[in-house]
Order: sequence, then structure tokens, then C-alpha cells
Amino acid sequence: MTPGINVAKKARITHTAHEYAHDPASESYGLEAAEKLGIAEERVFKTLVVSLDGHELAVGVVPVSSMLSMKQTAKAAGAKKAAMAAPAEAERATGYLLGGVSPLGQKKRLRTFIDDSAANFPTVFVSAGRRGLEIELSPHDLKTLTGASFAGIAQRAE
Repeated sequence: MTPGINVAKKARITHTAHEYAHDPASESYGLEAAEKLGIAEERVFKTLVVSLDGHELAVGVVPVSSMLSMKQTAKAAGAKKAAMAAPAEAERATGYLLGGVSPLGQKKRLRTFIDDSAANFPTVFVSAGRRGLEIELSPHDLKTLTGASFAGIAQRAE
């Protein structure tokens, strides 16, 4: 079990863990998860750690088919600027390795923003805390468990 799955279990929310054989050569963990699990890319969400105004870390959860809009994330957080956090900083704050960062069960609870497109689905998939393991749950349960806000933070990948 991962801390992410343990959070869902402890809260007694309906969830399903989905495991697949992760290919270390894969360039996009989220797209790999969607493909191997046979799920639409719009329902699989990646967890990205950003730095707000250079001093606060936060989390953006967006579909793997999209990119995180730094401008919209900063706006949602009430910050002037958002930038991707340094990988070592993201791993230290969350307790997860990149490619397996879950919005659930992080070592330090970071402010979290979930792209509002998640609300269009009965369930969404996010990393359960390691590469090759996804957790499926209601977007509203995800919001509750992370203390997140829904916001338009995704931009379609070009």
C-alpha cells in the first residue's frame, strides 16, 4: 500500500487501485497509464508541483492530455507567478518520486488545485504514489481528501 491509497482507505471513500507494468523507457507516465489501462486521456490526471512567487509550493492536477497553465495556476492561488518546482524540492515536500507523485498522502500537505474538467467525470484516475499504480475515485472525493479547489488550470498541449 502507498500513503495515497491509505488516505482513501482511512477516509472510507469508494476507490479502486489499478496496477500496470510500468515501462522505464516511457517518456510520459500519465499517457502510459491511460494507454495501458485503456482509459481516455481526459480522465487520467497528472500531479505537478509548482512554486508560487518563489516561496510556496502548491499542486496542480490536470489531465495528462493537457499542460499546466502557470498563469491560470498563479491566478487560482492568488499569486503573481507560478513555475515548476525543482524536482528535488517536489520529491522532498511530497515524499514521492517524480512520475509517481500522488495528490493524496503527501508528506507535507500542499495547497492543491484540480482542473475543473475533472468534475465532468464520475471518476478520475490519479497516481496512487508510485509509477505503475493509479487510484480511481470520484473527483469530489479527491477534492475533499486533498482540501483542493477546482479551477481552470489546464491548457491543451500543442
